[in-house]
Amino acid sequence: MVPMSVETIAQAVSGRLVLPSSQDASALGIAAVSDSRQISEGSVFVAIKGERVDGHDFVPSVAQAGAVAAIVDHPVDGARVAQIVVDDTVAALGALAAHNIAMRKAMDEPFDIVGLTGSVGKTTTKDLLSALLERVGKTVAPVGSFNNEIGLPLTALKVDRDTRFFVAEMGANHLGEIANLTRIAPPEVAIVLKVGVAHLGEFGSRQIVAQAKSEIVRGLVPGGIAVLNADDEYAAAMADIAPGEVRWFGIDHTDAAHTVSATDITMDERDRAGFVMRTPDGETPVRLGISGRHNVMNALAAASVALHFGMSPAEIAETLGTQRRISPHRMAVSQVTRGAAEFTLIDDSFNANPDSMKAGLDGLASWGAGKPLYRVAVLGAMLELGDDGPDLHAQVGSYAASLGVDALIAVGGAGDGDLDALAEALANGAKKERSDARGGKGSIDLVSDIDRADRLVSDMAAAHPDVVVLLKGSHASGLSALAERWTAGTNNR
Repeated sequence: MVPMSVETIAQAVSGRLVLPSSQDASALGIAAVSDSRQISEGSVFVAIKGERVDGHDFVPSVAQAGAVAAIVDHPVDGARVAQIVVDDTVAALGALAAHNIAMRKAMDEPFDIVGLTGSVGKTTTKDLLSALLERVGKTVAPVGSFNNEIGLPLTALKVDRDTRFFVAEMGANHLGEIANLTRIAPPEVAIVLKVGVAHLGEFGSRQIVAQAKSEIVRGLVPGGIAVLNADDEYAAAMADIAPGEVRWFGIDHTDAAHTVSATDITMDERDRAGFVMRTPDGETPVRLGISGRHNVMNALAAASVALHFGMSPAEIAETLGTQRRISPHRMAVSQVTRGAAEFTLIDDSFNANPDSMKAGLDGLASWGAGKPLYRVAVLGAMLELGDDGPDLHAQVGSYAASLGVDALIAVGGAGDGDLDALAEALANGAKKERSDARGGKGSIDLVSDIDRADRLVSDMAAAHPDVVVLLKGSHASGLSALAERWTAGTNNR
């Protein structure tokens, strides 16, 4: 964060400053902003009301953790910190982040914001791009998937006078959300990865999803660069609204100028892609360090931006090849031991939608490059799909069965009727595919919670010598908790 006085912060958020007796506002300098999870010395604490916890309850005690001020929507009795009273603390957080970004942009040293959005691949692309840009200059990027009206401002407030790049992941649950994020952090470069069916229950159609994602292109600074997926018709159409140059990445549609593309894609036994990266500067071989064929597109998007900022294709290939670990629960590979049973875990349990589910299943099917492995898909429910949810779950189940996985375990919500129904639709889709195919191998199980899934996988691993397990589902399914149970004390590979 660019250092500010508490008075400057109050002005930036249009707040009213309330001081404890005998405290001098001019003596209070702020070097960081935090929520209740990470209060640091000399920070301003933002009190946010959540569904279960109200941050205002922490205000009386934040001074003990080092905070010197708090942004609140009402004065809190007994607090020994300066309080900045605003109408809406989330809006104030955004205003403060915007002020911090504006202060950094006003400095003479180069500073660029790269915004990225898409229905799938945002966080992985963010991780890859951050690793690339860090070779050019100090880069700030969110931890995990901080991409909403709270997460993005908190990350933007980590930008300081020495920051060269801010990689801003931007997600959306409704129209106008990305537009608001671009007002906080107006990007010089905007990446659109893919327009899929995530959050279909909120938006209603893929066309409206595309409208929401296009807000990142409309939010570019004048003359900003749009980096678009040439293989996605909805993303590609955003070239018409780009305020400046358009750069492309893709596999199928690679005839446009300023395109970064991949040819000759191969997969190794750990499902890591190798390919020839074609750029305007020539061809370079790449071998990704992370698993998943779908990550070729994410790597191409990141490479497009890195090329723009002066990295050579050889530097890009080297960096992409050294990235072994990305944000947690995203195609993270571990060797798990459960009693006498052992298996390889592909943990992609952070979140899920139909596109990412199919990508994860493709990775499971190709794992081991044709070796006789026993492949198990442990799948949870996908959320925010609206009335199409049951049908989309059935389609995923059918797809899993069509790939010939040896076992499918559909996991419900431990008594949550909605999650149970979606898991049942997934299992039924797999059963129908097996029936229509008049046979097919493998088992299909429907379980109500992760404990039963744990027992089933342990039994399968004990009964078969070479087992590989994919975990994939929305956060509410609890599969990430199962992954943490399995990987406690192990090292990701």
